[in-house]
Amino acid sequence: MHSPVLGPQDAPVTIVEFFDPACETCRAFYPFVKDLMRQYPSQVRLVIRYAPFHKGSDEVIKLLESARRQDKYLAVLESVLAAQPQWADHGNPNLQFAYQAAEQAGLDMARARADMAVPALDALLRQDVQDLTALKANKTPTFFVNGRPLPSFGQKQLADLVSEEV
Repeated sequence: MHSPVLGPQDAPVTIVEFFDPACETCRAFYPFVKDLMRQYPSQVRLVIRYAPFHKGSDEVIKLLESARRQDKYLAVLESVLAAQPQWADHGNPNLQFAYQAAEQAGLDMARARADMAVPALDALLRQDVQDLTALKANKTPTFFVNGRPLPSFGQKQLADLVSEEV
């Protein structure tokens, strides 16, 4: 219930994605998932769960959640993903580029920094980490469609499972 949802709340098909904003594969899959949602505009929704596997991802997740508080989640998500090659060096991320991308997307950074310090965001992250651990999701992206995991990883497998559920 605490997770960002893209698409109709009452859609009969729910894609749950465990997502790391620093994950290159998550970035590569994002347009594909958006295409699936366009293909089934009233039938599919996306629920984003967080998997902060890479260094700095927890901070970018808090940035995304602060964007959600300002009703700028989608714009900031897309801007941060577009800037990912600049900020997401897995050994030494430069989060300043992620912050710049968020600001360019219209995020009020003073308000965002205050929101990022709210303890509820730490609780949200802990919940997602507990859930991904319980589900044995150890890589990103990990997808579930109406609670069903992909039979194997890939775009075709995701498209087929969504089509089957629709």
